Amino acid sequence: MKHFDEHRTRSALHFTRLVPALRDAFAGAVSVPPRHVHAIEAGADRGTVLIMPAWSEAGYLGIKTINIFPGNSAHGLPGLHATYVLYDAHTGVPLALMDGNEITAHRTAAASALGASFLARSDARRLLVLGTGRVARLLPAAHASVRAIDEVQVWNHRPEGAEALAAQWRSEGWNAQAVSDLEAAVRNADIVSCATLATSPLVRGEWLSPGSHLDLIGSFTPQMREADPACFAGARTFVDTDEALSKAGDLLDAIAAGTLSREGVQATLAELCRGTRGGRADDSERTIFKAVGSALEDLAAATLVWQQEA
Repeated sequence: MKHFDEHRTRSALHFTRLVPALRDAFAGAVSVPPRHVHAIEAGADRGTVLIMPAWSEAGYLGIKTINIFPGNSAHGLPGLHATYVLYDAHTGVPLALMDGNEITAHRTAAASALGASFLARSDARRLLVLGTGRVARLLPAAHASVRAIDEVQVWNHRPEGAEALAAQWRSEGWNAQAVSDLEAAVRNADIVSCATLATSPLVRGEWLSPGSHLDLIGSFTPQMREADPACFAGARTFVDTDEALSKAGDLLDAIAAGTLSREGVQATLAELCRGTRGGRADDSERTIFKAVGSALEDLAAATLVWQQEA
């Protein structure tokens, strides 16, 4: 069994290849059972472990184990740690152990960009990122693979974190600034991308401008939420998979408040990628993309690593 460390895994996941790979995966045939979710309690610490299998007709089977501990920030640690094992789906023989953190971060950012390729205005160029974690750091590069992003802003509940990330992005050539006035930044953005572990809404519906695209890719449990129910009023809402309707606190709150109905969800990523349903209809409408993640995305990313580097 081969071992792909952090660097080798990351080097194979350029968004110009990964976003099209996800598009092909969502349009194709992949088996994705429900994820296993378990609450972890170790003394005063609380976390969640997800076990996410998937297999494809191309002959690959993958299983990701991902540990999410929101309290890690207090210890100076990332909130997410993951491992990924790729197998031969015909024989069950292990092929590779990969860095699950890189798989997860890149496929999440790529799914965000894939959603935006259908839902953000074609002339969208101003990106606002909420959060400074692994996924947030990748969002400018991911979205720039599908839209001509030339202005990036970042907000974080710890301003020093936003300042540090903006400085890092500038060193990489981005026109990037940290912001402290979240309302003003949301009102000015073409794409608002939330990649946090928030449990209380950060974005308010009245802040969102006509023609904007709201990207919600951080929260993935009923207890987590990044947008208030008003965000969904008058917007067209899309999801990565139907699982989002039972897992996402943002959607559950909006359904309970009456600003969204289950029938009102316009399409899944699979339907968008297969062309059975359309995305943005005009430049004036507001769109929302809500993702909770799918093992299909992990398998597509891991297969790309294997094929590029094996």
